Parts: sequence; C-alpha cells; structure tokens
Amino acid sequence: MSNVVGVLAIQGDFHKHTESVIACGHPAEDILEVKTPEDVSKIDRLIIPGGESTTVGLLLERFGTAKAIQGKTSSGMPIWGTCMGMILLAKSVEDRKQFTLSLLDITVRRNAFGAQIHSFEAEVPFSKLDEPILGVFIRAPVVTEFSSEVEVLSKYQDQVVAVQQGKILGTSFHPELTHDIRLHKYFLNL
Repeated sequence: MSNVVGVLAIQGDFHKHTESVIACGHPAEDILEVKTPEDVSKIDRLIIPGGESTTVGLLLERFGTAKAIQGKTSSGMPIWGTCMGMILLAKSVEDRKQFTLSLLDITVRRNAFGAQIHSFEAEVPFSKLDEPILGVFIRAPVVTEFSSEVEVLSKYQDQVVAVQQGKILGTSFHPELTHDIRLHKYFLNL
C-alpha cells in the first residue's frame, strides 16, 4: 500500500517539510509537491506549510485545490498545518474576513506574538511526545477558541499553539526549521 505524502507547494518553505519527511525514512519518490486538485487526488496525507494565509487561501479557492483538499480530508485523509497552515485549517480568523478550509473547529488570532522581528524559538511541551519540542515562532498564530472535539496538544505562555481534531493537526510553530523530526513522525503515523 502506498503512502504518498503531499506538501502544499504554493508558497512558504515547503522544501524543509519535504526534507523532514525524508529524514523520517519516508521514500522521496512518495512525496509530492501539491499545487492542483489533480495533485490532491494522488496523495494520502497533506502538510500545509507556513506562508501568507490570505494569498494562499485565495489561490486554493480560485484553482479548486481547496475543494479537493476538503473532500479528501472529509474522507479521512490526515492533514497538518504549520503556522499559515493552521490558519488555513481554522473555521475562523479573529478580526478578519479571509478564506479558510474550515476543517479544524478553532478560531485563530494571526501574528499573536508580534511581527516578523519578534520571531523567537522556545521549548514547548507537546502532550504526544515525552520531551518538549523546540518551537520556531515566526509571526505565529494562536488558537483563541476551540470546540470540545479539539484536543489541545501544546501551550506556550498560556496560549494554545498546537491542536488536533481527529486526523487534523495544527501547530503555530515550525518544527521543520529544526532538526527534530518527532512531530513529522507523529504526523506520518496518524
């Protein structure tokens, strides 16, 4: 049985996610850069990297890739959004009208820790891992509301920075920018 991992390749540092998946022992030939609905039809799970959520959301909607992702996820495909990816997965974004995939029953606040110059790294606990993980926070969002179906996996300074609902995972931070592949392994096993 194949297990093709898709990495949304519209914007952001998607290559780093690809490198992390390969570091987990996943064959490079079973990783696909996703841009179109046709690409979505070929994958078994999807990672949505960081980037600019308004722009990427508009492109996903315009080219039909959003509908393909929503359809595949409703059929049980695991999906993980980091930073912008978590914003795109959210049901709503505080104080903004923007397109989202509405797959994760959360509300997010964009840039919750400040602008790009306020980027930082911090150890964060992660309930599914034995040891804390290094979180790289770059214009990171936080979860401000979530339904009872959403499990909080990580908090930083009392702010929710990682959640899971079924096979849908969202993290505010960028594990792909570290050498720690534990979160990628966790996702690959969902």
